[in-house]
Amino acid sequence: MRRAPSPAALFTAPFNALFTLPSAAVFPAVLLAVLLTVSLLGTTPAAASVSLPAMPVRLGDKDPCTAASTQTATAASWAQQSLGLPRAWQLTRGAGVTVGVVDTGVAPGAAALSGRVTTVGAASEDCVGHGSFVAGLVAAGPTGSTAFEGVAPQARVLAVRGTNARGTATAGRVADGIRTAVDHGAQVVLVAAALADGEDELTAAVGYATRHDVLVVAPAAPDVTNWSDSTEPARYWPAAAPGALSVLGVTADGTPLDSARKVTRAALAAPGGGVVSIGARGTGHYLGAGSSLAAAFTAGAAALVRAYHPDLTAAQVAGRLTASAAPAGLAPRLDPYAAVSMVPGSQAAARVRPAGAVHIALPSDGPRQRALWAAGGALLLVVVVAAALVVTPKGRARGWRP
Repeated sequence: MRRAPSPAALFTAPFNALFTLPSAAVFPAVLLAVLLTVSLLGTTPAAASVSLPAMPVRLGDKDPCTAASTQTATAASWAQQSLGLPRAWQLTRGAGVTVGVVDTGVAPGAAALSGRVTTVGAASEDCVGHGSFVAGLVAAGPTGSTAFEGVAPQARVLAVRGTNARGTATAGRVADGIRTAVDHGAQVVLVAAALADGEDELTAAVGYATRHDVLVVAPAAPDVTNWSDSTEPARYWPAAAPGALSVLGVTADGTPLDSARKVTRAALAAPGGGVVSIGARGTGHYLGAGSSLAAAFTAGAAALVRAYHPDLTAAQVAGRLTASAAPAGLAPRLDPYAAVSMVPGSQAAARVRPAGAVHIALPSDGPRQRALWAAGGALLLVVVVAAALVVTPKGRARGWRP
C-alpha cells in the first residue's frame, strides 16, 4: 500500500525537481521568469488604468456642450484618499447644510447629486459641466458602482450662475451670485472664479455674506492663467477679500499648481491636480485641475464642520479649518477629520506643529496591487532558479541526490 507523502516531502518536491533539471534547461527557466516579471510590472497597471476625459473650465463660442463621459473611475482618487474622508464620515456626512455653488450651473440630475440640488434661474443648465464637477467634489453621494464620493455626501447644493453660458465669469455676475446664494439660505458659498479685477464689488459681496454668517470659499488663483511679464505677486478676488477663505490647489506631492505659481499666500491648500469628479450629463467621470477644485474640497469640509458644530459662526468654521490644517509649504494642508474632531482650545497647539513638505502616497488599486504581488512571486522564482543554477552542479559533484 502506497504511503501518502509527508508535508516535508511536499514542500521539498519542487526544489528536488529543480535540482534535477538539466543545466541547459536552467537558463530558459530564468529567462521565462524575468520576462514574466517585466510583463507584469510593465503592462498590467497600464491596462488597469482608466483614461478620463478632461473637464473644461470654459467653452468657446462655437464649442458644443461638454459631452457625457463614457468612462468610470471605480477606485478612489488620490485626492479623496489624501483627505481621510472615511474618518470624518464616522462623525458627520454634512446632512442639514446647504452649499451654494457659484459657477457655470449644476445639472439637477447630475450623477450622485439627484434629489439634493436646488437651482436659481438659469443655473439648472450647465453646458460647460464645471459647476456640476465642483458640486460633485462638495456633495456627490455613493452610487454603488464607484468609490467616488464628495466630501460632504449628504449636504445639499444650491446652484447659482456666476458665469455666462460658456463659462466666462465677471465680477458683477460673481458678486450677484454670492448675494443670491446667501439670500436663498446657503451656509457655505463656493465661488469657482478667481478674478484679477472687481475688488470693490467682490469685497462688498463677501462682506454681505459675512454679515449673514455665511462662509465664502474661493480659489487663490484661477484654474487657467496667461501670465504677463510682471513680477508682482498676483491677488485674485473674491479670495483676497476680508472674510473669504482662500484655497490653493496642490499636486499629490504638495507642489502648488503651475497656475498658482505667483500666489504668495493662501489660507489653505487642498488637492487640485488630477482630480476626479462627475459631470452634468451621464454617469461617467472626468479629470480636472485647478485651485477651484481645491476650494470645492474645502467647501465640503466646511459643510462637515457646520453640520457637526451648528453653533459655530462662519468665522469660527474658517478658523477651525485653518487651525487644524497641517503646516506644509506655502499654505497649511486641509484636514477635514481634524477640523471636525478638533477639541476646543487646541488651535494654538495645531499652529505650532513643525512645518515641512507634505508627501501623499498615491492610492493603490486592486489590479495594480495584484500585479505587484504576481511580480514579486516571479522575482522569487528568479532567485530560486538562479540559486539552483549555482547549487545544482556542486551538489552533483559531491554526489547529492534529490
